[in-house]
Amino acid sequence: MKKSTLSMMLLGSLLAVGTQAAFAAPDWGKVPKRDVNVFHPAVSPMEWVGKKSDHSGTAGLKKGETCVGCHEEKGTLNFDMKRLAGKDMEPKGAPKTMMYPVAVQAAYDASNLYIRLTFKAPGGGADQSDKDNEVKATMMFPDAQVQLANQAGCWASCHNDARTMPGADDKKTKYTKSGAYELMQWKSAKGAKVANGTVTTERKMEGGSLGATAEGGKSGDTYTVTFTRKNPGEGKTVPFGLAIHADHSTGRFHHVSLGYTLGVGADGDVKAVKQ
Repeated sequence: MKKSTLSMMLLGSLLAVGTQAAFAAPDWGKVPKRDVNVFHPAVSPMEWVGKKSDHSGTAGLKKGETCVGCHEEKGTLNFDMKRLAGKDMEPKGAPKTMMYPVAVQAAYDASNLYIRLTFKAPGGGADQSDKDNEVKATMMFPDAQVQLANQAGCWASCHNDARTMPGADDKKTKYTKSGAYELMQWKSAKGAKVANGTVTTERKMEGGSLGATAEGGKSGDTYTVTFTRKNPGEGKTVPFGLAIHADHSTGRFHHVSLGYTLGVGADGDVKAVKQ
């Protein structure tokens, strides 16, 4: 064999090893966890959030305060869960578990951002319309034009005329009045396609630019879902929101987070570790 051919083969092998190393899965044992509590929001769309008579935090939002800054205390949320579970806020019926923690971890390399969610999905839901998926896990990332993008997570996509809201159009999906969200969603059904979509004037589960992939599964009573998306850029802080549909639920019968931030080599509520 000629030296030049041998050299090319060795070079190819080294490049292949280097590529595998660059896209190797993160060592999650070295990545800190940050618990994010998700809760059943009942009938509290963006219109409710912005109405002072319904939501006392409206004045704070107008001043630039975040939902997390007001409602997160000592590792939990200070909501009046009895109010959220009451007939006025939840006419169909509240789930037995109104709030639970999701452990969030994040890591990144030159190309990708990896986000790992670990949680115990509760039963006892009031809606079990999704017969195919016991669980769905969704992440949404607003751009700067979304109303309250850095304050309220996914709330700007939720409106009182969207499907599953009382008396609303069953065909109306989530939407924004300005700006856009990128979203990615994992479904527990075998062979289900990972959603990589957008929310603008309507929600689309395809056509997004995140390049999202996901894998997940259940061990005992615990789900672990790992998302991979394009790295938004080192030094950036990215706002995000979580939603978990448990117990075959659909629509607004999910548990959602407030708005948090993820720092990629930067400050954030969740800090991604460079791998």
